[in-house]
Amino acid sequence: MPLCLSGWYRGYLSRNKAQQGVFPVSFVQVKEVIIEKRGYEVVMSAEMPLVKEVTTTLREWGSIWKQLFVANKEARVKQVQRLMWELMEWRSQLLSGTLPSDEFKELKQKVTSKIDYGNKILELDQVVRDDDGNILEPERASVISLFRAHEEATAKIGERIKEEQLVHFRITRIQSSPTHSLYVFVRNFVCRIGEDSELFMSLYDPNKQTIISENYLVRWGSKGFPKEIDIRLHCIFFHLSREKIYLICQIVRVGRMDLKEANNKKFTQGLRRPFGVAVMDISDIIKGKIEFFFILLSIGLWVTMKALVGDIVQIRKEYPHLVDRSTVVARKLGFPEIIMPGDVRNDIYLTLQGGDFDKYNKTTQKNVEVIMWVCDEEGKNSICLGAGDKAVSEYRSVIYYQVKQLSALLYSTITIHLRFMFRHRSSQESKDKSEKNFAMAFVRLMKEDGTVLQDGLHELVVFKGDSKRMEDVNCYLNLASTRNHHSDPHKMSTLSRSSSSVSGGGGGLSVSSRDSFTISTLVCSTKLTQNVGLLGLLKWRTRPELLKENLEKLKIIDGEEVVKFLQDTLDALFNIMMEHSQTDDYDILVFDALIYIIGLIADRKFQHFNTVLEAYIKQHFSATLAYKKLMSVLKRYLDVSSRGEQCEPILRTLKALEYIFKFIVRSQNLIISCVSLCFSPYPSLCASLSPPPYTYTLTFYQGDTFQHIQDIVVSLLRVINQTVITMGRDSIFSFVSCSSCLLLLQDFLMESFLLFKDLIGKHVYPSDWMAMIMVQNSPGNCIFMCNISQLCLILMPSFLLFAFITQESLQLQHFSPTKRNKILAKYGDMRRLIGFAIRDIWYKLGSHKICFIPGMVGPILEMTLIPEEELRRATIPIFFDMITCEHARFGNFSKFENEIILKLDHEVEGGGGDERYILLDCAAEKHTLRPQVQHFVSLVKGLLIRLLDYRTVMSDDSRNNRMSCTVNLLVSPTFSEISWQSCQYLYKLRDLHLECENYTEAAYTLLLHSRLLKWSDDMCSQFEFHGSQTQRQLKETLYDTIIDYFDKGKMWEEAITLCKELAEQYENEIFDYELLSKRLEKQAKFYENIMKILRPKPDYFAVGYYGQGYPPFLRNKVFIHRGKEYERREDFQNQLMSQFPSAVRLNTTTMPGDDIKNSPLQYIQCFTVQPVLEIPPRLKNKPVPDQIINFYKSNYVQRFHYSRPVRKGPVDPNNEFSMWIERTTFTTVYKLPGILRWFETTLSPLENAIETMESTNEKILTMINQYQSDWSLPINPLSMLLNGIVDPAVMGGFAKYEKAFFTEEYTQQHQEDRDKLLRLKDLIAWQIPLLGGGISLHGKRVTDDLRPFHERMEECFKQLKKKVEKEYGARELPDMDERKSTRPRSMLRSFRQSVISISSLQGSECGTPTKTHPDR
Repeated sequence: MPLCLSGWYRGYLSRNKAQQGVFPVSFVQVKEVIIEKRGYEVVMSAEMPLVKEVTTTLREWGSIWKQLFVANKEARVKQVQRLMWELMEWRSQLLSGTLPSDEFKELKQKVTSKIDYGNKILELDQVVRDDDGNILEPERASVISLFRAHEEATAKIGERIKEEQLVHFRITRIQSSPTHSLYVFVRNFVCRIGEDSELFMSLYDPNKQTIISENYLVRWGSKGFPKEIDIRLHCIFFHLSREKIYLICQIVRVGRMDLKEANNKKFTQGLRRPFGVAVMDISDIIKGKIEFFFILLSIGLWVTMKALVGDIVQIRKEYPHLVDRSTVVARKLGFPEIIMPGDVRNDIYLTLQGGDFDKYNKTTQKNVEVIMWVCDEEGKNSICLGAGDKAVSEYRSVIYYQVKQLSALLYSTITIHLRFMFRHRSSQESKDKSEKNFAMAFVRLMKEDGTVLQDGLHELVVFKGDSKRMEDVNCYLNLASTRNHHSDPHKMSTLSRSSSSVSGGGGGLSVSSRDSFTISTLVCSTKLTQNVGLLGLLKWRTRPELLKENLEKLKIIDGEEVVKFLQDTLDALFNIMMEHSQTDDYDILVFDALIYIIGLIADRKFQHFNTVLEAYIKQHFSATLAYKKLMSVLKRYLDVSSRGEQCEPILRTLKALEYIFKFIVRSQNLIISCVSLCFSPYPSLCASLSPPPYTYTLTFYQGDTFQHIQDIVVSLLRVINQTVITMGRDSIFSFVSCSSCLLLLQDFLMESFLLFKDLIGKHVYPSDWMAMIMVQNSPGNCIFMCNISQLCLILMPSFLLFAFITQESLQLQHFSPTKRNKILAKYGDMRRLIGFAIRDIWYKLGSHKICFIPGMVGPILEMTLIPEEELRRATIPIFFDMITCEHARFGNFSKFENEIILKLDHEVEGGGGDERYILLDCAAEKHTLRPQVQHFVSLVKGLLIRLLDYRTVMSDDSRNNRMSCTVNLLVSPTFSEISWQSCQYLYKLRDLHLECENYTEAAYTLLLHSRLLKWSDDMCSQFEFHGSQTQRQLKETLYDTIIDYFDKGKMWEEAITLCKELAEQYENEIFDYELLSKRLEKQAKFYENIMKILRPKPDYFAVGYYGQGYPPFLRNKVFIHRGKEYERREDFQNQLMSQFPSAVRLNTTTMPGDDIKNSPLQYIQCFTVQPVLEIPPRLKNKPVPDQIINFYKSNYVQRFHYSRPVRKGPVDPNNEFSMWIERTTFTTVYKLPGILRWFETTLSPLENAIETMESTNEKILTMINQYQSDWSLPINPLSMLLNGIVDPAVMGGFAKYEKAFFTEEYTQQHQEDRDKLLRLKDLIAWQIPLLGGGISLHGKRVTDDLRPFHERMEECFKQLKKKVEKEYGARELPDMDERKSTRPRSMLRSFRQSVISISSLQGSECGTPTKTHPDR
């Protein structure tokens, strides 16, 4: 940007270098630059490289961010916006230059990590860096180090994305079912106890009258401080409801039996005694208040509380100042609403509900203490009194002084059984030491069938006996543990409530009939279940003979129990499937079980578990071959259903189809990942095995094994290639000289070329490894490309070069401007170099060029469609060289022409080509070929325009536009006659019609295909996709389909025609009388339908699309649309406006002016038209029933009328017939109905002449009325109008129509225009009296200086009148002065009918007869 004037700079925009201009100095910031010489000068900014990278990244992300916003991808927009804000903030810090070196290094790491992560989620190219975070320049690094850097960067970004996905899953879970939590911080506890105390805080639900959370335990010392220095005084209570909740605090003191006792060694210490309780309603806090304190009587417990939303991961992230990893977590008693995979719990909550113990020989009640042990070899430290406390091996209950009953709450991990010892505690330490356990009880946590103890109350049997025997497991484990389970399978002896001893193997223990002990349990485990059927399925290997029974039982298990063990259940099902892969005995049962689980999650009650299932599929599912089994059963169900047989599970299967396919796709991805891992030394093979993302098609998984083997063989072929290359010349000659090896050598060479082709054309590396891909393609590193041109010159496998030039990674037009500029600056456009090489190779072929026509037309066309101007100019002349070669050999170039038309269709549909593609006329020196070449160029140009329109519209939501473009292709000069090549578009059009239920139009579309076929036994063309059929078979099949479509569309007349043709074949050609009888029965049914079934007449609408805002195939054109049954104009118009929401509706029915047609906006005009009946000749002058004739009133029509009333001149209140009628006739290019529900209107030259004459007569009449009404108007406009018509020297009048249409030759060639010719003659005849009236009026108004002009005009009129009346007859008008009388009304009416309407054909039902003379 040089300084051109004082205060101004001259330069250009970096985004558009062609846009040059001057810029004020105040708007320009001059930056320092660095000039590097790399054989040429490279100017770079002197800014810090990281700052430049951030700036470039922000610009690129900004454009993508706008696109995401327009696409309404709200989540991604917010994510990118957050990333951009962070980068902008960090960029400011980098530019400040004030950061210490250690902070700068840390910030640099954060910036580069954020850029790499953002590029990955936006699917941009990966940036590889060195150890310091600087971008690794490919030209300054070896290929191996560059490859390793890509691998490391990919691994780091992958780990980051996995972390983000895990957070996303948790956030999704929170959003779908918000987890409400309560943060509690214990500030202080002031209490004059004088002993250690235990604070048990928990949440209580007053509606359910139960505690709903674990206890949060805080141990407080006797001196008023926490018991331990590292005690955690803050806790989170999770999974709360928003209903009424109380916070309760139970205080247990630890010390003497009675506080009144002296604190000395005489009294027993360490006894847990109840002290107090505090309760508070915290419902308002849960609903949003931040902080609250509550006080316990005169002694206080101060806590701070805050309601939080989210699970523990989310809360730690959003509230790091409150919650860290040391915060105690008090979980819900029971499961939360959603159990994510990996959320493992294995707890049992046990409450000592109460005990009733007799005092026996004592005078007072016992001070009973319950001691509980976990009896198992691994049972140490398995009991926990509350959250935040350490686990212990035994539990001692609170002691109630001389109270008959007791209770407590604790929880433990699940083991084999629990043992309870009952002991009397004395306040005197000497007595207390002598006390022994006086009774015991136990309960088994696991049943013999493997299920866990049921939730609820359990009354345990209290045993008495020797203290040592009570501790011996062998003495009591065979006894019954509960009173209510008399059928306990473990029970080896009998007992009753009244019994005092145990019969059988009691081991010296007796049942205490006067004592009772009750506990309640709540199991919260994701590993153990209380359901026998579910347990049998989870542990199916232990009892394989019951597998079928357990699979069938799954459907009757409670849904809550199934979703609780969702991951384990799914693992078990897929393990069953995989371990029985050689048989299908369990496939259907497992599939049905899977369908049941998916359906269960779809239930509204368990819909929150959708995220759990998604997480399982993506993170935990590991059955690599499950897709085979799932697809097999799915196909079996679909086959049974398609045959019309009863298939009860099909409905449930279809509802679960989404997740079934997700399992299938995930299974396929896993097996491909395994194969890629096995063949990681072959990166090209691994890349070729990468699957497309989530393609839900059944055929996607067929034949992959063969493909994998083929890929392995191709990879191993390289070893053979290297061996042959290193062979000596004699060895190669001896190898080739063996005749049996010639074919092998040919195959070997072709396989080698295919290997090269795959290496060049396919992505060897991931698509975002752009640096690695460009290094591979660059001439310096692409070793085999160095000599490939010489190889091509000898053997001409030019597909290698074409594969290189058309590979996706070199198509710069598909890249963003930033990426495109980077590649061009570093590597240039490699396609240009290869394109020039292909051109040189072609011209060196000499006389051998003809061998590659038409085989090389397609690849060269694909190359020329690359939007690079220099490449096109260098390679397009090859086409004309091909034309010259073929014409010189065969006298024409039909092979080339057919091939390029066929390939152009394929390439444009695949995304190639643009509006700037022009075939250069390089055959100018061949004068004999010039006309043919020009015709060929125009043909290809027209086809390309239509193909581009078709490609553009195919992505449009409007089916009508897609149909129109498809028909435009079918009627193009290239497809002037329906051929095999155009059949693909016929079937695409048919499919579009079926989507809209346009059965009649679908039938007419297929009818075009059937006309290509003959009633012969010749096989169908190779281009036809029904290649295994004869033409007769295919045509018969098409006729059956077309007849069904006509039947659905109630076009039985057309169906009868086809039935007759089929009957003729059955009767006289193939003599199949059985098919003939069926066909005649159907034909008879159609005749009956015509006479008995009412067919509503469809309305027809004229629709005009005006304005430059429409695509070319609609712009400023009028179409006649065939409406559906009972479709009103308002409904049709609303549907039309919905397709063009920005269009302006025109409320007039007249043709709009040029201002609207040339406007950049869109205008729509819509009104109803009436079809003109065209009676078939066979029905004329015959008594035809109304049911038959009514059909032709709205079908097989091509002309349509629209009539509207108009007023001319002043309104006469005394003349009720002063209203004129203007009638417009529209003619469509094809009859309706047809292959579309609409067709464009057309105007023939004769109709144009009629319209011009009508317009001229209308203009004369209007001007006469104006001049009669207002005598002050200037005379010049009337003079010019009349003189231009009557003086042939000025405009020629209507003589040109006489020469064009009123000849014998035209009449013979266009006998259908006889009525139109009469109409034109009638208009010419009516023009004479109009001119006469105008000239008479002109004579009264003319001034003296214009009198000679008027006399000249009168003379010309006399000659014109004499000629016209002689040839076309005389017409008369009434005296113009009598206009206000009632007599001229008939004249005005008849004249309007005769002169103004575009077409009023005599003999038409809808037309109005023309009168030669007005009524007198």
